[in-house]
Amino acid sequence: MALRDILVIPDKRLRIVSKPVEAVDAQVRALAEDMLETMYDAPGIGLAAIQIGKPLRLVTMDLSKKEDEKAPQVFINPEITWSSDEVNVHEEGCLSIPEYYEEVERPSKVRFSYLDLDGKLQEVEADGIFATCIQHEIDHLNGVLFIDHISKLKRDRVVKKYTKIAKQAAE
Repeated sequence: MALRDILVIPDKRLRIVSKPVEAVDAQVRALAEDMLETMYDAPGIGLAAIQIGKPLRLVTMDLSKKEDEKAPQVFINPEITWSSDEVNVHEEGCLSIPEYYEEVERPSKVRFSYLDLDGKLQEVEADGIFATCIQHEIDHLNGVLFIDHISKLKRDRVVKKYTKIAKQAAE
């Protein structure tokens, strides 16, 4: 297992649409392990492979509370198959936009299919924070960031801030 660097905006790779995982093999399982380790170290509750520079449709997640035992989840080629009309608003953050949080409206329930680490097709219905998180991570796989769901004014402000930070770091 290895810690990976997390891409931060304005890195253009975050806008890449990720490719499906062709086969669930040892390489994919090792990448998922690295992603979980990186996610826990950050710390975060979800991570898409593109956030560590790998344009593959692979997501890791752990929604357990800090005081509870870890409950890592891996979703390969996740695809939303149904969304509720009812919406929820949750405050979201992102490891690729450190220390920035904003309220985002999303469907309150979703059903999605994915492959597990054994390559078996699964289907799950999610609500609450699980629904929010899986939608956030699937957005990453499609080159979409949570700031794309907020007002243009707020989005422009945060992109400008992180572009300035990146320029200063490069100097």
